[in-house]
Amino acid sequence: MTNKELQSIYYGAYSFQEREDGWLQAFQYSKRQMDYFEACIAKGLDFWYDRCMATSAKTLETKTDAGTISFEYRIIWTGSQDSFELAVNGQITEIRYVKDLPEEGKLVWQLPEGEKNIVIYLPADATVLIRNCEISGTWKPVPKNEKVLWLGDSITQGYGPLRSAMTYVSVANRQLNYDLINQGIGGYVYDQNSLMKMDGYTPDKIIVALGTNQFGCESMKDVEAYYETLTGIYGNRIPILCITPLWRGDVPDGLPVLTRFCRNVAEIAGRYSNVKVIDGFRLVPHLPEYFLDNLHPNALGAEEYGRNLAEEIRRIGF
Repeated sequence: MTNKELQSIYYGAYSFQEREDGWLQAFQYSKRQMDYFEACIAKGLDFWYDRCMATSAKTLETKTDAGTISFEYRIIWTGSQDSFELAVNGQITEIRYVKDLPEEGKLVWQLPEGEKNIVIYLPADATVLIRNCEISGTWKPVPKNEKVLWLGDSITQGYGPLRSAMTYVSVANRQLNYDLINQGIGGYVYDQNSLMKMDGYTPDKIIVALGTNQFGCESMKDVEAYYETLTGIYGNRIPILCITPLWRGDVPDGLPVLTRFCRNVAEIAGRYSNVKVIDGFRLVPHLPEYFLDNLHPNALGAEEYGRNLAEEIRRIGF
């Protein structure tokens, strides 16, 4: 399979670049956006630049009758060690944990007989290059639903479950089948400066899940500026979904402040006719068993989040 053919089954990317020795890298941000994050390094915010190139919510997806699929990989940055995962007809059948793999190698996935839909989830909190993909049979891209731009912080990027197929975005998308670009970045906030028109790309819908990293701020000006800029770029005809922050068990004394912040975010987002709001407090049980650290949902919490979110999206007609 050539890299051009590989791109036809590689989902979650805005653009691709072929690097030295045929390694293919996929990007979810435009170059202008990545230049902005690189400039933030001078302010001590280097983790934004690292994470803006992670393979968050990127997948290889195809309908195939092959018995195997394989590719070479190279991990050039790691935030946390989650996984490569294989799903066959919607069921996870194999997990390869990053902690057990060398930084460069080859992965071979055995597939059952007959025609099937397969998804290979790439690590959510790492940057992975791939090349020399081989499929031992016929293959074709899979149809997708709406193009969705997903904006968020570490929870949206996928930190917490330590399983790439079990981030809440991955769980929700197994039901929604969006053609998504995930622009979640660990540590991110409502920052209007990162919002830029991406040449050649107009989403059908936008999902925003931000705020947990700044709920203690005294002013809501950043949130107001964010939605004003977002609707200024994409207009008022593209549906936008605002998910207010989740419950946090790591700041019990700060919960009244967080609750007030969530109400204010909902009020600001609700000013726009094309924005619908979902209450994040309703999506994950308020119990430590559902969280890695009482902040980031673990695999159990992310599954609850993703399933409940997909149900809410259907219920409100987003």
